[in-house]
Amino acid sequence: MGFTSPLTHEELPTVAGEREALASWLRFHRVELLDKLTGLDERQAAQRVVGSLTTLHGLVRHLTWVEHYWFVTVLAGSEEPNHYDCSVDNDADYRLEHSEGLAADVERFLAAVTRSQKVFAELALDDTVPHPKHGSLDVRWVMVHMIEEYAQHNGHADIIRELIDGTTQS
Repeated sequence: MGFTSPLTHEELPTVAGEREALASWLRFHRVELLDKLTGLDERQAAQRVVGSLTTLHGLVRHLTWVEHYWFVTVLAGSEEPNHYDCSVDNDADYRLEHSEGLAADVERFLAAVTRSQKVFAELALDDTVPHPKHGSLDVRWVMVHMIEEYAQHNGHADIIRELIDGTTQS
């Protein structure tokens, strides 16, 4: 039996305020990520078809790390440890050797998304936070960056999925 995403697409607003538009597009891309896994079994989701460690399962773990970093660490200013410690191994999030399985990693992803949504709900788009690389940045910047991050990785996921079983999605 293959993977079934617990998330479903919602209609994207064609006219919306900035906050709603940013949140809607980020949600769209989160759903898209899990859609790329639909019908795959654990082995297929972990299949390496490119030279790097990038797999569909690994992308779920990576974006879990990204969610935590940008929303919990940067925006909320929390020092909670990220589930995937990339401080010692840059590719820790992509390594599946110690994974408890796709279902467990998807649950972690969903929990990270829920946490991110709570952090976002408490902030205004103009709120600013310090960042060691970028100096000061606002919540708006983080939201646009997250949409870009997902769009880039969803493009990777499209190619990986096509190489695994020929499935293409529009």
